[in-house]
Amino acid sequence: MAATVIPTLDQMQQWTHSIGRMQQMMLEHSTRQIGHGEAPFDATAISRIHADYMNEGVALWQRFLDGAGWFKQTPDPAPAESPAARKDRRFADPAWQSHPFYDIMRQGYLLTADYLTRLADSVDGVDPKQKEQIRFATSGMIDALSPSNFPLTNPIVMQKTMETGGENLIKGFQHMLADMDKGQLTHTDGSQFEVGKNIAATPGKVIHETPLYQLIQYTPTTEAVLATPLIIFPPWINRFYILDLAPEKSFVKWAVDQGITVFMVSWKSADESMKDVIWDDYILRGQVDAIDTVRDVLGVERVHTIGYCVAGTTLAATLALLAARGEADKVASATFFTAQVDFSEAGDLTLFVNDEQLAMIEKLTTSGILDGRYMAATFNLLRGRDLIWNYVVNNYLLGKDYAPFDLLFWNGDTTNLPAKWHRSYLKDLYRDNKLVQAGAISVDGTDIDLTKVRTPSYIQAGKEDHIAPPRSVWKLTEQFTGPRRFLLAGSGHIAGVMNPPIAKKYQYWTCDTLPATLEDFVAQAKETAGSWWPDWIDWLTQHGSEKVQATGARQPGGGHMPVIEDAPGRYVKSR
Repeated sequence: MAATVIPTLDQMQQWTHSIGRMQQMMLEHSTRQIGHGEAPFDATAISRIHADYMNEGVALWQRFLDGAGWFKQTPDPAPAESPAARKDRRFADPAWQSHPFYDIMRQGYLLTADYLTRLADSVDGVDPKQKEQIRFATSGMIDALSPSNFPLTNPIVMQKTMETGGENLIKGFQHMLADMDKGQLTHTDGSQFEVGKNIAATPGKVIHETPLYQLIQYTPTTEAVLATPLIIFPPWINRFYILDLAPEKSFVKWAVDQGITVFMVSWKSADESMKDVIWDDYILRGQVDAIDTVRDVLGVERVHTIGYCVAGTTLAATLALLAARGEADKVASATFFTAQVDFSEAGDLTLFVNDEQLAMIEKLTTSGILDGRYMAATFNLLRGRDLIWNYVVNNYLLGKDYAPFDLLFWNGDTTNLPAKWHRSYLKDLYRDNKLVQAGAISVDGTDIDLTKVRTPSYIQAGKEDHIAPPRSVWKLTEQFTGPRRFLLAGSGHIAGVMNPPIAKKYQYWTCDTLPATLEDFVAQAKETAGSWWPDWIDWLTQHGSEKVQATGARQPGGGHMPVIEDAPGRYVKSR
């Protein structure tokens, strides 16, 4: 990297001295804690971690001081790096290894990161949740301190700065100021997308509207459609159009093309008129109202339903409510996308549910509404390396333009939440896990008992989902008592769901019969390449294959409910 700007020898000596001193301080601090009994560490494990860290650190500094690859014509070979280090995208550019200074910055950071991670893992004698919080905090600190995040210790940024005369930093500063103005980190060029034009563009009409949601009916593309319609309940934490991105990615368009009469609930982003909205409202005035509305407009007895994430959690409670009231037959089947009901082993969001976090949220919701940017920041923190620091480097330090990406546009299109609902959701479900305790939660005076749900259920989980882990989603199968099909899809919370057949990506796993445990499922499951959507449509038609002509009320506005406006409606555009 002959052209790469590098620090002077004096600067390198100062940097290496500082790094070495910080490492020594960490060792001394940990040793003092153990000696004074201030940290619940396993002393034997700590000794081993210290010894490994010291030995590897000494070897690293020795290679640097010997001038490996700098003064020597034949450099000493560096030790083999771990697979994780080799795959670390932050240091993929050859510039990180072509000069000893940047190489030792990289290696020293990775060594220290491993040391801190092992220290966090060695904590013993604390609550498992507290240990996870320690791991999460340690991981976040490690990611923040990466040398790639700072101009002087990132060779790519240094080179770019010299090439442009600092214009990259000026442009990056403009990006940062713009993000400060809107109070949110930008991930993509939003000017390239317009809701209703090139995103959320599947043809349809809004046929029903309440203060809580709009109901979209999509225009059929087949002459005949399944007699039993489908209602999709997306999470109100995000906009519904994750299920209706570009046409080739749209689950909505695909389902319509399969001959299904599809309805979509588009939730209203909360404003002060919704400050008293609670979970009962999303169940009764939301899901039950939508189910009854579709039954009425089409003149059918039953509907199929889909609940995604928190809307799936809510759908489970809705089914229990209908069962308790003798109205379970209103729903022919229920499909759950990455939904949880038992939060005892929920995902990383549990790390944000404690008394301190709840008190902080309380302070953020003085108007009765939680700003959607808070939730966006929370989800970004769950994957800080990819969703925060990656953009700090590319857009703030390198001054790159934002690339257009529909998924990231959706991710940044935040919705506000009713504070009362949000607090009770975190306390009652995430913290106290009441939904799986029969009678611990009631809706409109009716006790909720999930074991009374006998509705045929299709339960999908994402293999790499960090928000709703497979082990947590699996617990749905342990609550319901009707026919259940569990499917494990490749990838995570979003890509694991939004995987159209045309993409030919990922894979999924199924069993013909439901095993007793997730471990048994994994051991017995058959792997199939590609999208799981065809498996779902096959399952759905097993619960009603009768078809009717796509005329009359099957056309939006063709029934007794007049069209209010074109899809996707006003609510999805409200800010």
